[in-house]
Amino acid sequence: YNGGMEHVTRHMIYSRFWHKFLYDMGLVPTSEPYAKRTAQGLILGPDGEKMSKSRGNVIDPNDVVEEYGADVLRLYVLFMGDYEKAAPWSESSIKGCKRFVDRVWGLQDILTEGSDYSDSLRSAFHKTIKKVSEDIEAMKFNTAIAALMTLINDIYSAGSINKAELSAFCTMLYPFAPHISEEMYFTANGKVLSEQSWVTFDEALCKDDTIEIVVQINGKLKSKLNVAADADKDSVIALAMEDEKVKEAIAGKTIVKQIYVPNKLVNIVAK
Repeated sequence: YNGGMEHVTRHMIYSRFWHKFLYDMGLVPTSEPYAKRTAQGLILGPDGEKMSKSRGNVIDPNDVVEEYGADVLRLYVLFMGDYEKAAPWSESSIKGCKRFVDRVWGLQDILTEGSDYSDSLRSAFHKTIKKVSEDIEAMKFNTAIAALMTLINDIYSAGSINKAELSAFCTMLYPFAPHISEEMYFTANGKVLSEQSWVTFDEALCKDDTIEIVVQINGKLKSKLNVAADADKDSVIALAMEDEKVKEAIAGKTIVKQIYVPNKLVNIVAK
């Protein structure tokens, strides 16, 4: 079940009553109508209060569509915060979504031929497909959109996008901004996007070759290291001890303990 917070209780009582009645009649196969409940949060006015005509803080979606387009409105509503929590309307944030949509449209100006991901963007695409796919299933739409915003920065940094990459990007964007995604996909491929399969990812390509490790001295940040993702404890601690900032911090002190939290940090206790 998915519904608004103000109505979820009454709706569920009503719908469960009818479902159980139908179940007792042998007309439905399950005793409960829903396996999961979610409820979307309220969109508050710009003043952080519940929208009300008497307060004068109502945002008319028709006005937003007229000014920014339906895709921008849909994208912003899904991006503005946690799906189940209330969030205030922000004019500056919706303008940010408009700029993002404009950048997406601009990808057509740097489009090249190509039937596979380029070397420079292959890992970024696989990671983003994984992130967006998992976040949609978990109804974390805001972080899925944030991942697409990060990816488009990578694309512009690379300087071009090929047809395979554009197709994958439009597919991921489609649930959030269907009109622009469909038009761009059809222009590039001559096919209807809504009839295509969802994009897939390779788990092996979603892993980083290197990771950033924080180095602390007595719990205080002193340095950061980039190490191989599969580096063992002894190797990471050895690299940390060779860092110039660490050497300076522990000069003349006795090392009491060396703590390594895998893939996160090294903490050196010194007196």
